[in-house]
Amino acid sequence: MDMANQARIKETAEKYGRENVVVIIGGAEAEAAGLTAETVIAGDPTYAGPLTNIALDLSIYHILELKELIDPQVYEDQISMMEMVLEVDEIIAEMNNIRDELRQEA
Repeated sequence: MDMANQARIKETAEKYGRENVVVIIGGAEAEAAGLTAETVIAGDPTYAGPLTNIALDLSIYHILELKELIDPQVYEDQISMMEMVLEVDEIIAEMNNIRDELRQEA
């Protein structure tokens, strides 16, 4: 996650309250999705961005995890092509692992 997005998420969490912010990502690789999840939950693991040492403990989901919540036509038009080419199970497993691991540490 780049520094500009870290700053936007930090500002949003401060403005609206952490409990009112949900981060939805669409990364194409499980590792990248996991790193983003780690960043918004526990802070920037690279120690380079605005979330260094700042654990926002935000809720985060990959868009593929929310399929049942999205209008089927919108999903078909906007996301279904991604679903066909990405490693969906791997991405969802990584997101679950990161959430479980980091929530246990808190």
